[in-house]
Amino acid sequence: MTETLDPMDQLKIDHQQLAQQLLAQAKAEGGELVGPNGLLNQLTANVLEPALDAEMDEHLGYEKHHVKGRNAGNSRNGRRAKTVLTEIGPVEIEVPRDTDASFDPQIVKKRQRGLTGVDEIISSPPARGLTTGESQHTSTTSTAHRSRRRRSARFPPSTACREVPPPTRSSRR
Repeated sequence: MTETLDPMDQLKIDHQQLAQQLLAQAKAEGGELVGPNGLLNQLTANVLEPALDAEMDEHLGYEKHHVKGRNAGNSRNGRRAKTVLTEIGPVEIEVPRDTDASFDPQIVKKRQRGLTGVDEIISSPPARGLTTGESQHTSTTSTAHRSRRRRSARFPPSTACREVPPPTRSSRR
């Protein structure tokens, strides 16, 4: 009996293993993790740019260099550089353009300067090197801290604390 492989199983990537390989490669090459030429900036650009290209494909109705796009009216018109501000720093990306300027990307919108959500990827427990047990402890601790902050906002200190007179100039010396 022959066993068939599901194509989706072949495409699944072990993200943890990939991250470890990228970090090892960056260390071996003496590269930085953060910064203008850092690994995280490059990864961000390498994820955003193909996603923007896919949006352009969908907008135009054909893939890049496809015969269907010849003399079709609206077509690709190069790329423009854009700096997106993220939690890890500024990231330089190339955004595709079309001839009639009707392409309105959704991942990084026109005139959008900031891109949020990158910090969630970086601050995830595996990215910080925490095990499952450590991340649960951190989650519980931070939840308790947030609860205390909320309670103190709802219940201000008693007025007795406010009746203390402010210090005079002679007592500041």
